[in-house]
Amino acid sequence: AHSTAPPPPYTPAPPPASGRSTAQPPFPVAKSITKLPVDCALDCDPTTERRDQRRGVPQGAPISPLLANLYLRRFVLAWRQRGWDDRFGKVVNYADDLVICCRPGRAEGALAALRQLMAALKLTVNEDKTHVRRLPGETFDFLGYTFGPQYAPGTGRCYLGLSPSRKSITRMTSLVHELTARPTLLLDAATVVARLNRTLDGWANYFSLGSTRKAYRALDHYTTDRLRRWLRGKHKVRSRGTTRYPDQYLYERLGLVRLPRRARHPPWATA
Repeated sequence: AHSTAPPPPYTPAPPPASGRSTAQPPFPVAKSITKLPVDCALDCDPTTERRDQRRGVPQGAPISPLLANLYLRRFVLAWRQRGWDDRFGKVVNYADDLVICCRPGRAEGALAALRQLMAALKLTVNEDKTHVRRLPGETFDFLGYTFGPQYAPGTGRCYLGLSPSRKSITRMTSLVHELTARPTLLLDAATVVARLNRTLDGWANYFSLGSTRKAYRALDHYTTDRLRRWLRGKHKVRSRGTTRYPDQYLYERLGLVRLPRRARHPPWATA
């Protein structure tokens, strides 16, 4: 009996670190970027259509990311086997989200090829989240980062890079707000600051690539303001609290983490 060896496993590439170098773009051949999140029949459907058709699982189910990776692996392998890496561009994916780094003038062809291949796999493309972006004039978001033109502080020099997306920063400020909301006034300051530090450190450990200084400063300003408001509420202080609880008190006495200082020594710089 003749047996065929299975294809080698496919490992998705992590977000590239562009820093402030103009030598390499964040993705290879990034003239046209087709951002194509795929609805792998895994989104929650308010009707019973998918259950009746025995198709798909609710979004958020434990099996959902596993199925997304399995189907997207089949897609990526088929894309490579057809030689579309050279014809259209490279595919970078994570779970059910993917970006095709197209060669100049190939974005529309790549989009048509993707729809054709997805149809063969009995998957559907989420058209509402599918966009064609052309770099360096435009930007796109992927894995929490915004890829596109960045500007060096001081010189104003434009370079192609990445930074934490606006949505990622907004989600983090919402979490900081929740950690310093009125129901937490019953806790002591050490507990609140410890929770804030764990959350901020975890966020900054992931968002440590590319241009992070502006995002760190924005979160730092918001966190100190929220913690100061929390202290005022806990101790019934009517003033703004800037004199009683200055930044130095928050950082040195309470031990609040200071994100802008992390930008000078990113965790991957000495790895």
